[in-house]
Amino acid sequence: MNPKHHLKPIPNKRVQFEVTPASVGWRYLHFQVLTLRAGDTFAHETNGNEVALTTLKGRARVNAAGQNFDLARRDVFQEMAHVLYVPPHQTLTLYAESDFECALGGAPAEGKYPTRLFLPNEMRRELRGGGAATRQVNHLLAYPLPAERLILYDAYVPGGMWAGYPPHCHDGYAGSPYLEETYYYRITPENGFAIHRNYCCDSDFDELFTVRDGELVLVTQGFHPVATAPGSNVYFLNYLAGELYDDARATPPYDDPAYAWLKTNWQGNALALPMFKETQEI
Repeated sequence: MNPKHHLKPIPNKRVQFEVTPASVGWRYLHFQVLTLRAGDTFAHETNGNEVALTTLKGRARVNAAGQNFDLARRDVFQEMAHVLYVPPHQTLTLYAESDFECALGGAPAEGKYPTRLFLPNEMRRELRGGGAATRQVNHLLAYPLPAERLILYDAYVPGGMWAGYPPHCHDGYAGSPYLEETYYYRITPENGFAIHRNYCCDSDFDELFTVRDGELVLVTQGFHPVATAPGSNVYFLNYLAGELYDDARATPPYDDPAYAWLKTNWQGNALALPMFKETQEI
């Protein structure tokens, strides 16, 4: 298990996480979580990356590519996100009008698409899975919404449910596309938790993390299911980037064949309880 793949926020720091290809050993994806106080200003240079800003909580005015945008969200459990897309070689400046939290992620790009604010009514929403694997997935910046390499989702997983099921991978295994991915977690109540596993079918790579509110998990390889503890409700935000470009971002991942059959039987052949009748006298 690699502790560098399970990150905890830095207390009292504006940049809670600073994930770069150099820090992880991958090729494409950058990721940050920012926590600004009311009145704070924060500037970010996109350099050679396209960048997506996802609101988490609070209000801010953002200037990007000479345009101003007003962003607001009460909380991840109360409202859907707004996503601000900014192309390479721009300066993105945030002015926090209240305490403000957001995610910033980027990937190498050529500058094919302009600055654009994606609103909730443009984002596909779906209830995915079934049985104990029922969850809601929102396509924040996924095909057909345009970007070069970035793909963004978020998900809501009720207590006792699983997400990422059947487990899937996108690391080149079995012909799957190569994509790097971050899982940023918010959990209510704050003492709740989830279990995140990264594993491979044909190697000894196997990571298992107990994840708390505000923590981050990196998916560097393998399949990656998530289990939510009963009494805990989980939100996670995914940023992905890799070899898929433009419309090819619609390419699906590869399901673990040991569990892929669940898509035809979401009850999973579950035992019916009680298992045994009460003992009767003879």
